Amino acid sequence: MPASGAVPAAALAELGHRPFGIYVHVPFCVTRCGYCDFNTYTDLAGMQASYADTVIAELELARRVLGERDLPVETVFFGGGTPTLLAAADLGLILAAIDRNFGLAPGAEVSTEANPETVDERYLATLREQGFTRLSFGMQSAVPHVLTTLERVHAPGRPQQCVRWAREAGFEQVSLDLIYGTPGESTADWQESIDAALAAGPDHISAYALIVEEGTRLAAQVSRGVIPMPDDDDLADKYIQADGCFAAAGLSWYEVSNWSAPGAECRHNIGYWRGADWWGAGPGAHSHIGGVRWWNVRHPAAYTTAIGAGRSPGQGREILTPGDRRTERILLETRLATGIDQRVLGPAAGDVAARLAADGLLSGPDPAWILTRRGRLLADHVVRELVVTSDQKSQAAH
Repeated sequence: MPASGAVPAAALAELGHRPFGIYVHVPFCVTRCGYCDFNTYTDLAGMQASYADTVIAELELARRVLGERDLPVETVFFGGGTPTLLAAADLGLILAAIDRNFGLAPGAEVSTEANPETVDERYLATLREQGFTRLSFGMQSAVPHVLTTLERVHAPGRPQQCVRWAREAGFEQVSLDLIYGTPGESTADWQESIDAALAAGPDHISAYALIVEEGTRLAAQVSRGVIPMPDDDDLADKYIQADGCFAAAGLSWYEVSNWSAPGAECRHNIGYWRGADWWGAGPGAHSHIGGVRWWNVRHPAAYTTAIGAGRSPGQGREILTPGDRRTERILLETRLATGIDQRVLGPAAGDVAARLAADGLLSGPDPAWILTRRGRLLADHVVRELVVTSDQKSQAAH
């Protein structure tokens, strides 16, 4: 990665042809959950006060690197870590810098993740005043013993209270995140969490199967036999349970792990799945411009040092070939409710898609190949079959 952060001219030439977004990573947490393998730190509270200034300096670098072309930002997403450990005014300063350097498109979606224990009515009202339009609260579960296993610190009921506060502050789009398949979580426990989430009245829910990531405390507990691995059949049953309840409540799936009311889909994440362009600011953040992907140094101290020296914080990058980009398109778009266009697959992979459809995993191909509910349970298998066939055809062509 060049110290200047320069992006190849061919990639810059593609700017403006796809939606452009900005991701801001905030790496601070009060405690680290046992299942989490994100780039987060619990011992750097002293860096929080100056963090907004550091990110703003990277955004100014981004403006210089991307040139003077008109590039309105359609979506902004603050993730973490815990973005709401920063003062609401600091998040507002970063958002103002995005607007000042690039301009926010009319109707831009501006989201932040939020830990329910780090916000109150005044904080959420301030976020809304600063221009934020969407909140995503980490609920995970409504059941105390499940929260304990996950090492989540919020009290049951707090996320639902935060949704009420968000509505009172004027937020029209509010999401809740859930995790299912925690060891010891019964079907009744999961139903309790589903019911509690829906009763709060969000217009978006993300529900993720618990994954035991290498290097986490959860993985260590599993390896010692303290708790069992999540069971695949249990995960499948709970997915079907959730999908039925969400659909009955008017929330439709639009990506394998995401459901929303009409018009409440997360546009920023759709940009990722559709290969849009975005700049990722902050330690460990990833960016993508015109088929070039790069990632920043992970540790906040190294990130701050690079920015302070006027250098790009980028640690490395890759330039995707046309074949890489086509493969990624299949990987990501197949997971969407809009499916993957058969023209992207080509004849060979199209034949595989037809076989998968005969097995009840896909529907289509008019207008696209779309995962059935059973296909969603086996989405990784479906995507692997399509990608392998596509790659073999690409290699044969060369």
